[in-house]
Amino acid sequence: MISLTVTAVVFGVVFLAELPDKTALAGLVLGTRYRASYVFAGVAAAFAVHVALAVAAGSVLTLLPQQIVHALTGVLFLGGAAMLLLKKGEGEEEVRRPEDQSFWKVSGAGFMLILVAEFGDLTQIMTANLAARYDDPLSVGLGAVLALWAVAGIGIVGGKALMKKVPLRLITQIAALVMLGLGVWSLWEAVTG
Repeated sequence: MISLTVTAVVFGVVFLAELPDKTALAGLVLGTRYRASYVFAGVAAAFAVHVALAVAAGSVLTLLPQQIVHALTGVLFLGGAAMLLLKKGEGEEEVRRPEDQSFWKVSGAGFMLILVAEFGDLTQIMTANLAARYDDPLSVGLGAVLALWAVAGIGIVGGKALMKKVPLRLITQIAALVMLGLGVWSLWEAVTG
């Protein structure tokens, strides 16, 4: 059974953390060069693979005692918040243009770019943390994949317009604040639990 609460929390955390990420910018670049639906298909498939790997890793963590899981996820959330606050602005990803514009070439380019760029990325680590924290792989997986797909869609279709309205630094600071709160909460549960 899927928990809408867990799905919504995971969606919010992952969405905010992914918005200022380099892969959102890569999606924007791909979306300006190729047919948006082809780009989205490849990007969405790559994100689904990453979420599946992260949820599997997080589910393994649930085998540890709860206090250790809370302490570990708390430290990782705090580390993620620090990474967001300390990271410098990133430029657009360089994307090689496929020879032809067929579905398989364009979606394959999007898939490979995201597959490589996101491996071990902050949002993948966060998804594993959330899977360990909530011990609800379906809800966490659904929330994470929907958040990543939403960010990809925004980046592909309307990223430039969003960045004109909302400063990237503000989005990054909000994501860091949410992660800081989750980190403190997890550590509090480790100490009091």
